[in-house]
Amino acid sequence: MNHTGTCFCGAVELKVTGEPEAMGYCHCRSCRSWSGGPVNAFSLWKPEAVEVTKGADHVGTFEKTAMSQRKYCTKCGGHLMTNHPTLGLVDVFTATIPTLKFTPGVHVNYSEAVLPIRDGLPKLKDFPAEFGGSGEMIAE
Repeated sequence: MNHTGTCFCGAVELKVTGEPEAMGYCHCRSCRSWSGGPVNAFSLWKPEAVEVTKGADHVGTFEKTAMSQRKYCTKCGGHLMTNHPTLGLVDVFTATIPTLKFTPGVHVNYSEAVLPIRDGLPKLKDFPAEFGGSGEMIAE
């Protein structure tokens, strides 16, 4: 299945193909600061599943750390996605792809949460062990 989305002004369009590797919520300070909200809803995709189909010349990159290359529209500032080279995945912000049914499976970096969410989903202190985290769970 394909899903399409745009930045805030529509200058940049993207397409994701297939199904995401994972969906969930990130509570880290970096994502909160970037998104402007208390939590960031993510969908992780293999890089080959993500394509900018229009406006690639309007895609800017901000790299605060080697772990994330945040992509945004240089015309409107709308956030698009974050490349995670160390994970080999791309986080396409779920608000960017409105036709994707968001079905979160996990909370990551819950030790940094500023908005407790009691939804019965697993809460990880940081990241899963396979992504270099502790894999440690935190109770709701």
